[in-house]
Amino acid sequence: QVQLVESGGGLVQTGDSLRLSCAASGRLFSALAMGWFRQAPGREREFVAVINSRGLSTAYADSVKGRFTISRDNAKSTVTLQMNSLKPEDTAVYYCAADRRILSASRYPRDYDYWGQGTQVTVSS
Repeated sequence: QVQLVESGGGLVQTGDSLRLSCAASGRLFSALAMGWFRQAPGREREFVAVINSRGLSTAYADSVKGRFTISRDNAKSTVTLQMNSLKPEDTAVYYCAADRRILSASRYPRDYDYWGQGTQVTVSS
């Protein structure tokens, strides 16, 4: 089983940047597609970004495209979400997730096998 731990959340102002990190246990990391999702109070968990197991392709939600960047370091078993030009509507708990399926790059939470505990991001106006 894969253990995921997010870090890097915090309170920032509109226009600021944050970098979220997710650390994964075990050497299976290099075979996993890794996604970031977020959930605000009263809202469904929504897709933010995904990177495939090779780190060669990425996909983003329209709401964050051009502002957020997902990357991974398979040697360190980490995935990062660089968030720039943050807006109040980015406020949410951000979750790191892993998908074991080969060649996967899913946008849907139900396709992911492992989840971290989440890290809070709050953007004030």
